[in-house]
Amino acid sequence: MKYVFITAVLSALAAVARAEPPHLMDTNRVEIADLGGGCFWCMEAVFERLPGVISVTSGFAGGHTANPTYQEVCTETTGHAEVTQIEFDPRKISYAQLLHVFWQAHDPTTLNRQGADEGTQYRSIILYRDDRQKTIAEQSRAGAQTNFSHPIVTQIVPFTTFYKAEDYHQEYYDHNSSAPYCEIVIAPKLHKLEKEKVIQTTPQTDRE
Repeated sequence: MKYVFITAVLSALAAVARAEPPHLMDTNRVEIADLGGGCFWCMEAVFERLPGVISVTSGFAGGHTANPTYQEVCTETTGHAEVTQIEFDPRKISYAQLLHVFWQAHDPTTLNRQGADEGTQYRSIILYRDDRQKTIAEQSRAGAQTNFSHPIVTQIVPFTTFYKAEDYHQEYYDHNSSAPYCEIVIAPKLHKLEKEKVIQTTPQTDRE
């Protein structure tokens, strides 16, 4: 569904994705979470609206092909998932709190699918950067299971490399809120989470 909406855009753009080597920034000030819960446009819009989140980048991770394009990822041959890389201030929001929102922002019980978006790139995935994140993720998944009648299928795997998606994917909802996918899929998700006071109504990230 999403692929259909942007076919014209894909034919006009050929941005090259950039790889970021695995590392942690100064954990006293900034940490990084790498989470995939279906369409990265959706998850990016959600996490941007959390106080304590510094930046959110849409991209690809968990695959085996270097520097994949969006078109290549959609063929399901690169092994990548659509992932949001979240830089956050642990003094304002914790990794565990991000995961709490993560479980509410998508359905972690559907394998390789979120709504009408179907394919391995839409799988639910947590990529941990160290043993501490792994432990927190496993505990969080176990706790979240009580809220779902079906088994959670979210993968918890080591982080290796993150590839930033093409520029037109970044802050997609905020730049294209009237697009059909945004109105039909993303806006209702945001409104639900806003009503439940899970997220703020406007982006909290630094956009200088």
